[in-house]
Amino acid sequence: MRFQHVCLEALCYRLPDEVVTSEAIEEQLADVYERLGLPAGRLELMTGIRQRRFFAPGTRPGEISARTARDAIEASGIDPGRFGVLVHGSVCRDQLEPATASGVHAASGLPADTMILDVSNACLGLLNGCLLLANMIELGQVQAGVVVGTEIGRELVEGTIDSLINDTALTRQTIKPAFASLTIGSGSAAIVLCDRRLSQTGHRLLGGVVRCDTAAHQLCAGGVSTEDHGDDRPRMETDSEALLHAGIELAAATWAETREVLGWSNDCVDKAFTHQVGKAHRNMLYQRLGLDPAIDYSTVEFLGNTGATALPIAAAMGQEAGHLEPGDRVAWLGIGSGLSSVMLGFQW
Repeated sequence: MRFQHVCLEALCYRLPDEVVTSEAIEEQLADVYERLGLPAGRLELMTGIRQRRFFAPGTRPGEISARTARDAIEASGIDPGRFGVLVHGSVCRDQLEPATASGVHAASGLPADTMILDVSNACLGLLNGCLLLANMIELGQVQAGVVVGTEIGRELVEGTIDSLINDTALTRQTIKPAFASLTIGSGSAAIVLCDRRLSQTGHRLLGGVVRCDTAAHQLCAGGVSTEDHGDDRPRMETDSEALLHAGIELAAATWAETREVLGWSNDCVDKAFTHQVGKAHRNMLYQRLGLDPAIDYSTVEFLGNTGATALPIAAAMGQEAGHLEPGDRVAWLGIGSGLSSVMLGFQW
């Protein structure tokens, strides 16, 4: 996919106030660690995650997304009447029906002729939403739109901790599929794209590529099962090692095609942002793609894995921190369970 008329006009994020350290999680699991002979500090040592953040108990993603969307719409400086699309793209939603996007739209100040929808694709929902919006802008169907999402990690992490504590048959082997669940954090992000004739930033979306490897769709799976766990909090099982290697290989194939579509070589990529999973994933990804890790902006150490909002939060924080400079060629390297990959190229 190539784009001639699409610009990224605003990137905004919101973070919860409550900080939960990996050490605090391990303190709750002290009896489990002792019974299985696991060393304290294992969670941070293996993932590089010192802490993550949680919204207050009972927080619904839509209420946070509404605020983040309003932030982005205001930051864009574009008349809300020119917005034609609102996509809610996080894993977490308020309910099955109606779309969480409907409540976000009600609080957004956008017009009644805005197309609203939820997009779900694991950790790629916001990036898939960007592609849908970009295509509509490129075709001249809309002038601007906002893609937003909010991930609420508290229930998954706390439910996983309770399950591990209450599983008397747990072993060093059977604890492994739950380990990735303890890395999850919370956050919210919003992205405004617009027709370049409206743009004040000139940050052009040049194009992108999507690829999938659905043979690996069972390597990471989650949901709610009251029969298995006795409550309605979500749980997730992840074959972390197999997912890591399958994801890296999918990323390599996607990046090779992305370079071809954009006419880029590795040497001309100035900055990059990727899905924030852990230090092993980051190191292996950049090594496999042949990119210098110094072009990356990492947030996983202090935010954990914030799902579909992880990459855009990193991009927004990187922009805020001065990581991006005018003229930079910027790569967004998205990977999500399923497996899917979305990679986008920008001219800053």
